[in-house]
Parts: sequence; structure tokens; C-alpha cells
Amino acid sequence: MRVDDQAAEPVSAEGLRIAVVTTMFNRTITEGLTEGALEYLDEASPDEIILVDVPGAFELPLIAQQLANDGYDAVICLGAVIEGDTDHYEHVAHRASEGLMRVQLDTGVPVAFGILTTRDAAAAMKRAVPGPDNKGREAAEAGVQAAFVLKSLRSGD
Repeated sequence: MRVDDQAAEPVSAEGLRIAVVTTMFNRTITEGLTEGALEYLDEASPDEIILVDVPGAFELPLIAQQLANDGYDAVICLGAVIEGDTDHYEHVAHRASEGLMRVQLDTGVPVAFGILTTRDAAAAMKRAVPGPDNKGREAAEAGVQAAFVLKSLRSGD
């Protein structure tokens, strides 16, 4: 059996501990992402879900690293970085992305990238509305699937 054969079916998160880390900055958008992630996780039924709020996207890597080190099987990181009049947007988006990749490579724990990086708030809101295209839902699904693949590889199944 190929490990990716499971991708077509909904993956059960039973037996997994999942952390959802959400930024408080741009809260009207990130609340929608969190709701989408929780909708998916409710369907996937992990053994444990912890919700953690952080100030902004720049803080996500540090908190994700701690949760990975604390034994969570996947960390779902959600946020919204919206372009403004300065270069701040590019620095935050780039560093958050780099940091989250580093965390998953250093810890061996999937860290799902659910940070919207958009030119305006309307584009971000569009990606945070309820439904199958909610980017929080997609991030949660990616994190659970990656955790499932790793669990399968490690157990030799």
C-alpha cells in the first residue's frame, strides 16, 4: 500500500494530539480560520485539541516549537498578514513562513501553514468564510494528513 492512498478518504485523527495556534491580530479574519479548522477536526476526531492564541504571526514559530516539543502530533498555525503601506508585511510573512518550516524540520512534527498573506482584508475574509474552501479547514486537514503519514511511516504500516 502506498502511504498517499489514504489521501482520497477523510483521514481519522483518532489517537492524535492536535494544537491549533491562532493569531489575535486581524481577529475578525482569524476567528473564521479557527472555526474552519475546528470543523475539520471535529469530523476527524483527534484525541485532544488544544487552542492557543498568540499576538501575531511573528510569534507563531516559537509557540509551535514549544507545542511540538510538548508532544503534539501536529500544530496548525493560523493567521492573516495583510499588505499595508510599509515593508512590514513582507518581513512578517517571510519570517513566519521560514520559522514554521524550521520548526517542523527541527522537531519532526507537522506544522501546517494556515497564514493568509493577502493584498487586502477583503481577500483574506473571502478565504476565512465557512465552507470547504476555508483555509483554516485546509490547514487542519494538511496537518492531520501529514501526522497520519508520519505515524504510518514510523510504525512501518
